[in-house]
Amino acid sequence: MSGGSAVVPLVDPADGLTTEERERYSRHVIIPEIGELGQRRLKNARVLVIGAGGLGSPVLLYLAAAGVGTLGIVDDDTVELSNLQRQVLHGVGDVGSTKPDSARAAVAELNPLVRVRRHDTRLDASNALELFADYDLIVDGSDNFATRYLVDDAAALLGKPSVWGAVHRFDGQVGVFWRKHGPSYRDLYPDAPPAGSAPSCGEAGVFGMLCGVIGSVMVVEVVKLITGIGQSLLGRVSLYDALTASWREISVVPDPARAPIAGLVDYEAFCGVPTRSPAVSEDEVTVVELATMLEARDRGEQDFELIDVREPGEHDFVRIPGSRLIPQAGLLSGDALPELSLDRAIVLYCKAGARSSAVLTELQRRGYSRARHVPGGVLAWVRDIDPTLPRY
Repeated sequence: MSGGSAVVPLVDPADGLTTEERERYSRHVIIPEIGELGQRRLKNARVLVIGAGGLGSPVLLYLAAAGVGTLGIVDDDTVELSNLQRQVLHGVGDVGSTKPDSARAAVAELNPLVRVRRHDTRLDASNALELFADYDLIVDGSDNFATRYLVDDAAALLGKPSVWGAVHRFDGQVGVFWRKHGPSYRDLYPDAPPAGSAPSCGEAGVFGMLCGVIGSVMVVEVVKLITGIGQSLLGRVSLYDALTASWREISVVPDPARAPIAGLVDYEAFCGVPTRSPAVSEDEVTVVELATMLEARDRGEQDFELIDVREPGEHDFVRIPGSRLIPQAGLLSGDALPELSLDRAIVLYCKAGARSSAVLTELQRRGYSRARHVPGGVLAWVRDIDPTLPRY
């Protein structure tokens, strides 16, 4: 099975359709390529969706509308106001609710014939294989590399296909991975990018409507795999540029030297995600400590630089008072280092701590021994110091 050939139906058909189902799905049934047989396959399908956010929203809605019989939802997050710009599954009344709870209600309102299984948990190496085992296909709508590698490896160990999508500002990507028959996510990205070098949409921003475009294409690939129609994206990745309204495609082939996956690993460690003990280390400054330090600095009793390593748009939107912007890229490359004194104390912050931690490591490597960072970033400042400031 390859990207240039028709796929074999992934799911056996259910015994039949009720009169209500024939009417509901009539626009599918009258398409010769799908017909009643294809719709019965959809009815019998079990699809697990990772994430009920920007991509998970259109994915879950269209899978439910298409008549996929069982939908699993894995998410441990709650709905926030900033989600509503792109996460169309949720509404104002859902703010504060868990995303699986909100998603289940939305799916039930759209199609009560669909069974929804909530998994209110964070996907990790300890539960992925057990969760995946009950489903025919995995849809990866996560927004971080650690989860993407985990999904790919777990699906490979169980011999299941996965449909993957990603969005970043105005760009989107969609692919199908199935190690039994073709390439995997590791063939597209053999090595994890350096920690902090690829910010999530919550850090970099995302064109809200792009989630609908990419999520819809992901569902197209899911339905094609279930019913066995058309040509799968297996072996190809589609790339979409919303600013130019253009698509292009790249080929992905299995690496013959790739070692088989023997088991799941610590994916945050694999991706270089910094871990942190509950105790504050000597390299860290809590927001409560920072507030006291800023007051002392205003009185002339303390001297230090507070550096925001985010992007200009983030700094303009919300920032810790008294901070100066020097984006991460210039500090990691060394181009912006002349702006910092080796002899002066430095406190770094970003949105939540990942980027400032990466910059701290680089500064310490270059001899900035008096540098520290704020592990919770501006989000912790808004939460604990000034709740009147906006979150994003």
